[in-house]
Amino acid sequence: MAQHEKLVIVGSGPAGYTAALYAARANLSPLLFEGLQPGGQLTITSEVENYPGFPEGVLGPELMEQMKKQAERFGTRFVLGDVTRVDLSGRPFRIWQEDQLYTADAVIVATGASAKWLGIPTEKTYQGKGVSACATCDGFFFRGVEVAVVGGGDTAVEEATFLTKYASKVYLVHRRGELRASKIMQERARKNPKIELLWNAAVDEILGDGKAVTGVRLRSTKDGSKRDLPLKGVFMGIGHEPNTAIFKGQLRMNEVGYLEVQAPSTRTSVEGVFAAGDVSDPTYRQAVSAAGTGCMAAIDAERWLAEKGIH
Repeated sequence: MAQHEKLVIVGSGPAGYTAALYAARANLSPLLFEGLQPGGQLTITSEVENYPGFPEGVLGPELMEQMKKQAERFGTRFVLGDVTRVDLSGRPFRIWQEDQLYTADAVIVATGASAKWLGIPTEKTYQGKGVSACATCDGFFFRGVEVAVVGGGDTAVEEATFLTKYASKVYLVHRRGELRASKIMQERARKNPKIELLWNAAVDEILGDGKAVTGVRLRSTKDGSKRDLPLKGVFMGIGHEPNTAIFKGQLRMNEVGYLEVQAPSTRTSVEGVFAAGDVSDPTYRQAVSAAGTGCMAAIDAERWLAEKGIH
């Protein structure tokens, strides 16, 4: 038997939790699918210093826990685990978690984005043995050793800067001759005596002894020459991709998979389906902007349901 809901929210980062808070206060009694990593990317972020209202900063997991409690207080219900399939071709919309079917009058998609990997075989071999995509989760394990961060955008520079708290030296490996990062981040990297910028270099292979990373093989993007660089850790800072696989062919998205919304609203290409947070935001990808669009999506969904006479 299908369980019917007025509003289903898929995803549990700042966007999902904020949407749930607003929807719950509007008496929509939302059901929120938390995924397998409740709290999303912020749960793997130690210190959040740029979320308004926390002058001393706040731990990512703690911020998410507080958001969840606030949404829960007003009547949000939570289901742990991923949504495995959706059918948005007719209403009510159909949503599956394994064999359990849920139907919904309206849906808010807040599935976020995930870190990208290089896709080289040795990367998988040494994942968790020196290869990581999260400096804030794993930096602690690299005290007093040399590490590399791959990438040239804000993500990479942020990771590199953070790692200088622990590592003796951080190489920033970038395939081009200049960084894509914002001016303030570039300045920070250049001024940091522990960061060395390696230009026009790509990681060809991650070297190790079977147990842990021992270095990287770098290839020049200019002349193809190779050299080995001994180090103990490799961090990926090459950006993110939106978690939209289950919506392919059902919701309009851009060429890399970010959901398209009808600005200034959060409406997607399917009436009654709304998107919030990083899943539809390739530009800003901040906790505070995700929370903002979560609020917008809940208001959009509430108004749409009211128009349809669903209370």
